[in-house]
Amino acid sequence: MLDIRLIRAEPEKVRAGLEKRGENGAVVDELLRMDEERRARLTELENLKAEQNRLGPQIAQTKKSGGDASALLARSTEIKAAIREREDGVRESDAAQETLLLKLPNLPQQSVQPGGEDAAVILRPASYEPKPFAFEPKPHWDICTSLGLVDFERGSKISGAGFVLYTGLGARLERALISFMLDLHTETHGYTELSPPFVLSRESITASSHIVKFAPEMYHDSESDLFFVPTAEPAIVNVHRDEILEPGALPIKYVAYTPCWRREAGAAGRDTRGLQRIHQFDKVELFRYAFPETSDEALEEMTREGCAVLEALGLPYRIIKIAAGDMSFQGAMQYDIETWAPGTGKWFEVSSASNCTDFQARRGNIRFRREPGAKPEFPHLLNASGVALPRLLATLLETHQQEDGTVLVPERLRPYLGGRERLER
Repeated sequence: MLDIRLIRAEPEKVRAGLEKRGENGAVVDELLRMDEERRARLTELENLKAEQNRLGPQIAQTKKSGGDASALLARSTEIKAAIREREDGVRESDAAQETLLLKLPNLPQQSVQPGGEDAAVILRPASYEPKPFAFEPKPHWDICTSLGLVDFERGSKISGAGFVLYTGLGARLERALISFMLDLHTETHGYTELSPPFVLSRESITASSHIVKFAPEMYHDSESDLFFVPTAEPAIVNVHRDEILEPGALPIKYVAYTPCWRREAGAAGRDTRGLQRIHQFDKVELFRYAFPETSDEALEEMTREGCAVLEALGLPYRIIKIAAGDMSFQGAMQYDIETWAPGTGKWFEVSSASNCTDFQARRGNIRFRREPGAKPEFPHLLNASGVALPRLLATLLETHQQEDGTVLVPERLRPYLGGRERLER
């Protein structure tokens, strides 16, 4: 959530940031009007309370001296009613202001370019250049079918279009990739593993900001008002909601595996073949609570940690700097990592890394102290896919496929598959 003090002090900066994202900057004027009204009501309330405090001793003194205190008592009654009225007005102003603030996205950092999806910039050309094939590489859906890794038809029969059934070595490969990534991030990158609930309360997705733009994409149980996780990010945001982290707690680095559910509304017919875009998928998520002054560096590190997964698996990748109008609602800076799928002939996004600055911390009332007794501050929260399946699985199969129809298993992954060197029927 944006800080009303920032809007009050630098309205043009906030307006420019919102417009850079394609939002209507006129909302700043509405917020300033509401803020002025709220502050006026608060001033009236404080003046009335001050008068009430002065009346108390006057009434007591008048009664003590035998005088007539009826007029003072009548005024005291009037003030009490006015105070209740002003308190209701302040609460209404607070609620209206907060409702509007909760709908506003984070401001992009100055270095983020304006524009939408077409304005993305390739920061790093492909690492591990796509290897040449002496044969026509197959798309992953053909490989999955021929090797018995995924049963697309039965997945749809069980749950409908957009759901898949991993079978045999395919199910084991999915589990192996998850275990490999969790081990890499905990043992090499120093993250603490969490296993969060797979459902979220409305309060949790409000704190993480997913309720604003992402709610239509989330599967929802209306009876209990719980949302299936779209990613582990909103769950981990809420681990320290309404807490003050004591000195020495930061930085905090969490990694979590969860299945993820997304409706993919509006994606009908677009990249839906095979494993490109499905409603339930697995993901390993990286998350950090960082000092504000080190969050930019933390974002670079988390991006490299996502790349480390692809390097270990021998997969070509590139890094994209996302434009302001295409960033996540909570992000102030975002990188995407894409890996090349030679059989499909496309770059697949397998990771997004975002610095959300203090935006989610404000919404979740998460603060920290630098030293004992110091004034609490808001930490910066960051998230990154570390990385998402099943597009990772798809590119692995397409990249390491052999002319005889088998798939070589990357050396780093073999211990998780019982030493198996290739996938074959």
